[in-house]
Amino acid sequence: MNEILNSMRLTALVLLCSTQLAACSFGYYWQATSGHWSIMRQRRPVAEVIADPETTQTERAKLETASAAVEFAHQVLRLPDNGSYQLYADTGRRYVVWNVVAAPEFSLQPLSWCFPVAGCVSYRGYFSEDRAQDFAAGLAANGDDIHVGGVVAYSTLGRFADPLLNTMMVFSDDQLAGLVFHELAHQLVYARDDSKFNEGFASFVEEEGIYRWLLSRGDQAGLCSYGLLMQRRRQTLELFIRTREQLVALYEQDIADELKRTAKQALFDALNLAYDELRRSWVDPPNFDHWFDGSLNNARLAALATYDDYVPVFSGLLRSEAGDLDAFYLRVETLASLPGDQRDSEMQALLQSQAGSIADPRFDDACPEGSAN
Repeated sequence: MNEILNSMRLTALVLLCSTQLAACSFGYYWQATSGHWSIMRQRRPVAEVIADPETTQTERAKLETASAAVEFAHQVLRLPDNGSYQLYADTGRRYVVWNVVAAPEFSLQPLSWCFPVAGCVSYRGYFSEDRAQDFAAGLAANGDDIHVGGVVAYSTLGRFADPLLNTMMVFSDDQLAGLVFHELAHQLVYARDDSKFNEGFASFVEEEGIYRWLLSRGDQAGLCSYGLLMQRRRQTLELFIRTREQLVALYEQDIADELKRTAKQALFDALNLAYDELRRSWVDPPNFDHWFDGSLNNARLAALATYDDYVPVFSGLLRSEAGDLDAFYLRVETLASLPGDQRDSEMQALLQSQAGSIADPRFDDACPEGSAN
C-alpha cells in the first residue's frame, strides 16, 4: 500500500495549532511547529544545490526534473507561482512526516481532527514515527482500526515557500512531477473541513498534469505506460469500492458484534482473493501488490477513499469544459465555496452522473491496440 502512503499529503501542518492551543495538546503543537521549522532552516536554493560539486549526478538530475515540473505547473497547468519548490531541504530520513488515519471498528467514516487554519482533516500528522505510532496505539486500544503511513510531502497552502524534499526524489521523473502538481493544486483550491474534496481535486490535477506533461514531451511510450498504470489502478479500485459497499451493508445490520467481526474479516479475505485473480490476468508490471501488504482494515479503506472517490467527478468536470483548465478551476472554486452540506450533495450528484466505465479515453491513441489492456 506504499502508493497510498506516499500520496497522503499532510496539509498545512505547521498551521494546525498555531492560533488555538486548545485545538490540540501542547506536545502535538510543539512537535508540529518545531518539526516544520527544522525543515525550513535546512532550505537551500535549488540552483545552488544543483551547482554544488558534492551533489550526485542522480540528485542533480532529479532536481532538474523537479524544476522543469514546477515551471510546467506554472505555465501550462496554471497552478500558483508563489516561490514554492524553488528551495530544497534534505530531511535525512525516508519520510518527512507520518500520518495516522483511524476509523471505528464498524464504520468506514474516518475520525477527524479540527484545527484553526486547515479546518477538520481526516488524518493527524507527526514528524516522528514513534509519536505517530504511540498516538495510533491509543486509538487502537479504544477499539478503532488504525493506519500509520509515511508521507513524502506536505503543503502549507502557500503560506510558506514549500521546499522540494529529499523524500520526493525517490520517485520516477513522472511521479516526481505529479507530486509537484498535487501540492500546488492544494494552494490553488482548498475547501475547509473537506479532506475528500481537497484530496480528490489534488489527485486529479496530479493525474491530468502527468498526462499533459508526457504529452508535451512527445513521450508516447510514457503515455502508454501511464495509461496502463491508471487502467490497472482503477480496476483495483473497483475491487475496493465493491468491498466498501459490502462493508457498509454489513455494519448497518442489527447483529451481534462478534458476527460482524467474522463477516468483516471474510470480506477482507475475499478482497485479497479477488485481487489475486485480477493480478493473474496481468502478465507484467505494473501491479498493486503493495496495496495489500499487511492487514486490511477500515482505516486503510478510508484513506484510499479520501484520495480517490471524487477523482471521477473532477475528471467529468474537466471534460464538460472541453479541457479548458481555467474554466475547470472556476467550477471547482465554485464548489469549494459552497456550504459543506450543499457541496456534499452536489458532489454526490455529480458522482452518480459519471459513467461506470473505468476506461480512460485520454490514452486511446497513445498505445498500440490492446497494449493498455
